[in-house]
Amino acid sequence: MAEPPFIGTPCPVPALFTPPDHFRELTHAEIFPDTTRPLEVDLGCGDGTFLTGMAAHHPERDFLGVERMLGRVIKTGRKIERQHLPNARIMRLESAYTVGWLLPTASVSRLHLLCPDPWPKKGHVTRRLVNQDEFLDGLHRILTTGGEFLLKTDDQPYFEDALASFATRAHQFTRLDWPADVFFYPTTDFEHDWLNMGRTIHRARWQKKER
Repeated sequence: MAEPPFIGTPCPVPALFTPPDHFRELTHAEIFPDTTRPLEVDLGCGDGTFLTGMAAHHPERDFLGVERMLGRVIKTGRKIERQHLPNARIMRLESAYTVGWLLPTASVSRLHLLCPDPWPKKGHVTRRLVNQDEFLDGLHRILTTGGEFLLKTDDQPYFEDALASFATRAHQFTRLDWPADVFFYPTTDFEHDWLNMGRTIHRARWQKKER
């Protein structure tokens, strides 16, 4: 198996990031000390395949994974440490709270939401992140001007909900084209499984507007 394009020195910081305070907005420097580097967030990062792939390919950027399930957090942390990726960290926390309240204002250049829980039952539709004002308001707050939100899902209703939600926020976000292979983008574990099952992956990309 080929080596990833970036293998650095052993991580100078632990792979697991634990916020010093869960009840206030973090500063960029608390997550990664060099605040001049672009920060990207992988929300619900699963087993860390996408997170570590991006960090290895882009040593000039920093990547924070957010995941609620302990087993996945441990697995991702081990991948980060095994690959010696000083520009990747993993945090165990719930996604809506992280975006709505914890991440620093105007700090995130890209936020990736890949194959999220579709909440398919009719009574659970309001639990979809793209239907929650807490998440959407937080997303606008944490993105830098010109920052991007990138979504991939195999669930058509979830995708349609996202399109509808962002259509109501046209004053805040502009939808961008996302042609195939326009930039490096690793396949997640869930996406790989769904592609093998013949499912269609829907994708959309939005950019935060200037004031």
